[in-house]
Amino acid sequence: MRFLTATKFAAATVSAVLLATGTAHALNDDQPTTAAGAAHTDDVQIDATAPVITRDSILIHAPLHTIWKTQTDVQNWPTWQPNVDVVVKDTPGRLRPGSVFRWSTEGLDITSTVKQVDYGKRLAWGGPAQGITAIHVWTFTPTTDGVLVHTEESWTGDPVTANQATLQTALDNSLRNWVNNLKHQAESQAGK
Repeated sequence: MRFLTATKFAAATVSAVLLATGTAHALNDDQPTTAAGAAHTDDVQIDATAPVITRDSILIHAPLHTIWKTQTDVQNWPTWQPNVDVVVKDTPGRLRPGSVFRWSTEGLDITSTVKQVDYGKRLAWGGPAQGITAIHVWTFTPTTDGVLVHTEESWTGDPVTANQATLQTALDNSLRNWVNNLKHQAESQAGK
C-alpha cells in the first residue's frame, strides 16, 4: 500500500467527501424547487458520533443561483478548486440522488454518490475513500446580505480513529479553503 503524507491523505479524503456528497454535479435551471422553509423528514445528516466532524459557514454576496450552479457544476471544480485535478460525471443530466461522479485530488481517485438534492437549499453526498467513510452536507440560506452557505462533514473509519487529530485539522482546513474558494468564484461571476 502506498503511504501518503497526512496533509495529502486528509486533503484527498476531504475532496472525496465533497464530491461524494454531490456538490459536483451540474444542475439545470428547470429543477423543481420545494416550498421555502419546508422541513424534510428524510434529510441526510452527518454522523454525529463520528470522531472527525467539521462545520463551517460563509456569507457570499452573490445570487443563490450563481452560488448553486458554481458548487454543483462538478466538472468545472478544477477551474476554481486548486486541489481538484479532474471530475467526471458517471451519471448524465441533473444532479439527483444516486448520481455518481469520479474525481481526483492530491493523487487520490474518489467516487462519490449523491444522497440528497433540494434545489437551491441542500446537497448531500457520501462515500468511502481510503478506509474513511464520509458524509458531506451543504445548505444554502438566502439572507438580506447575501447567501449563507453552511457545510458540515463527518469522517469515520479505522484511519480516522488511528489519526484523529491530524485528520481533524486536515478536514477543518479543507472545508475552510473550499468555502473561501466558492465565495471568491461566485462573487467574481456575479460581478461580471
